[in-house]
Order: sequence, then C-alpha cells, then structure tokens
Amino acid sequence: MASFAKIGLNNKVIEVLSVNNEVLKDANGIEQESIGIDFLTKLTDYPLWKQTSYNANFRKNFAGIGMTYDEDRDAFIPKKPFNSWVLNEDTCLWEAPVAMPTLTQEQIDNKNYYKWNEQNQTWDLINNI
Repeated sequence: MASFAKIGLNNKVIEVLSVNNEVLKDANGIEQESIGIDFLTKLTDYPLWKQTSYNANFRKNFAGIGMTYDEDRDAFIPKKPFNSWVLNEDTCLWEAPVAMPTLTQEQIDNKNYYKWNEQNQTWDLINNI
C-alpha cells in the first residue's frame, strides 16, 4: 500500500490515506506518485496530496496529522515540541539543544526515563520504580 498525505492550510497534514500500489502503476508497470494524486483528487475532489513513506525512502518522515509539509526541503516535519529545540536539517526532526544522557542498564530495569525540562534546559531523570 502507498500512503498519501492530504495537505491543508499552511501546509499542515490533515489526513493520511492508503492507496493500493496497483493504482499507481503507469502503462509500463512503474509506480508514479502523480497517478496516485490524480486518483485521490478524483476520489475526494481535493487536489493537494503528497506521497509519504513508512520507511522514510523519501520526504524524510512518514506524514502524520498535524505535521507540516515543507516544500523547500520536500519533507514532512513534526510539530516543534519545545521552543528551544532545533531542526536537524538531515532528518527534519527536532532535537534538544542538549543531548539526552544515556540510561544505565539498572535505570532501564527500574523503568526510569529522561524528560526534557524546558525551563532549565536539562534532561531530568524520572524515577519510575
């Protein structure tokens, strides 16, 4: 199955639909995004669709509702989680300004985790024993 993101105002993803791969094939049996877009446009009477990929073969990230399609990067970008986070241009994912520490095996066994503290710009260890 191929997946397509419906793009709304401000390039926000408002829906993601799946289309059988056979629908995308041209006369030579090669899948074409444009054929999928034409199919969905006729089916839904809505013209703005972009194909998305579960395994990130293209457009960096699989589209989800609320994500933004960035035309310049030809990528789907999730909502920025915190004001201090910066966009990684290679992955088009947001990253904290400070790297998250690595959990020890004991912390993992005790179900501890790190949570970003925007006010202090630190990763806080949450004890979930």
